[in-house]
Parts: sequence; C-alpha cells; structure tokens
Amino acid sequence: MKSKGLGEFLGEVIGTFTLILLGDGVVANVGLAPRLAAPAYNWNTITIGWAFAVIVAVYVAGGVSGAHINPAVTIALAVKRGFPWSKVPTYILGQLVGAFLGALGVYLVYREGLVAAGMPNVWCTGPGSVFGQAFWGGQGAAAQGSYSLLNASIAEIFGTMVLLFGVLASGDQRNLGLKFNMGPFLVGGTVLSVGLSLGGPSGYAINPARDLGPRIFGALVGTQGLFDGSYWIVAPVIMPIIGAILGVLLYDWFVSAFLPEKSE
Repeated sequence: MKSKGLGEFLGEVIGTFTLILLGDGVVANVGLAPRLAAPAYNWNTITIGWAFAVIVAVYVAGGVSGAHINPAVTIALAVKRGFPWSKVPTYILGQLVGAFLGALGVYLVYREGLVAAGMPNVWCTGPGSVFGQAFWGGQGAAAQGSYSLLNASIAEIFGTMVLLFGVLASGDQRNLGLKFNMGPFLVGGTVLSVGLSLGGPSGYAINPARDLGPRIFGALVGTQGLFDGSYWIVAPVIMPIIGAILGVLLYDWFVSAFLPEKSE
C-alpha cells in the first residue's frame, strides 16, 4: 500500500531538487560563463532561469505534494489555509533535503569550472552591491558598498509577500482563475517579477530551503564565508517566513474578502 506521507515527502524532495538544480544551475552558468563571454549573461538570465526552474518544479511535484517547495509557503498555508501543522516538519525536511541534493547536482555538472574558479558562491543569496554612480545603468562603475542587513531583510519580506500573492491567486477559483493547469506559469511569472523588481538588495531568496540547503552544501565543498555573521539566518530564512505569513493575511483581507462566492 502506498504511503501518502512518504509520497508527499518525496514530492517535496524531487520538486525542490529540480528547483535548485535549474536555479543554482543558471547562477553557475552566468558566473562561470562557460560558452560565451561574461557580458552575454546577466541578471535577466538569472531571473528568467529561476522563473522556469519554479515552473518545471511545480509541474513535477504538484500532483504529489502540492509542490510547496518552500518552507515559507508551507508555514503560510498552515497559518491561514488549513494545511495540517503535523505535516509541516515533513514538508520542510523534504525541501531542505531536495535543496541540498539540487546543489550537489549543480556541483557535479559544473565541477571543473567551479574548481578552476576557486569554488565561488553559486549556492545562496547575499546583500547586493550599492553603486555610487550607476543609476540608469552606468556600466563599469565600482561598488561603493552593499545593502545592509535591515534593507535586505525588508526586501525579503516584500518579495515573499508578493510571491504568496501569486501562489494564492494561481489556485483561487473565486478570482480570475487559471485554465488548463496554467497555475505554475503564474507562480513562475511572479518569481520572475520579484527578481526583476525587488531582487537587488538581497538576491531574492524568498525561500528558506532554497538558500539554506545549498548554503550548507557550498560550505562543505569549500566555498568561503557562507556562514559569516548573522545574515544567513536572518534575511533569507526568517524574513521570508514573515513575508509569506503577511502575504496570505493581506490576500485574505484585501482580495478574498471582496471576491464573489463561487457559483455551483
């Protein structure tokens, strides 16, 4: 007899594995530029790659576990959508395992390039650079510093809040609704929009497992500085959970409350 709990756990493992294999994979591709000179790859490449990583991952695991593939989503759904709290630890464990294995996959694919480059950080997010004279795209400007932990944390809250807007809207039949199983494209499009519009200060983790699992793997294979200070636990882990809960609350207060009842 098939175990539903085991299936959901494995669904989150394979879904998050797919997410990180493709998501961190595009970061490695951009960072190492193995096919073209570095200017051919840019932030747009990363955001588009991550968006399609989400789309593929949700299609892979959606029918088995619902494809949360994100502890912040799991916790938010438990807070306000009736997802059983008893399943939360299993889902989060599956997400962390999948994220770690996805990072392993990226390592195996790009190993020679990563070793030659000194094992750079292609695994996890961090504060973005601040430029003194780069407004409207001044190319070649030197970084003047980086965003603070506070600023990066605010970006993670807003980014994850918007992610939940997209996740909730994608499955809300009382809203405009999506036909022909197109929900994953709305979720992926939301991730693309967050990356393009809100991703600068923190690198838009918006997913604790997406950041922490690969961060652990990266430290094990020799990437330096991944656990220096408190940034790693605050901005990409704690703040997305706060943002996700805020997102589901705001969606219900300002959207769900005013939608028409679903007709029979």
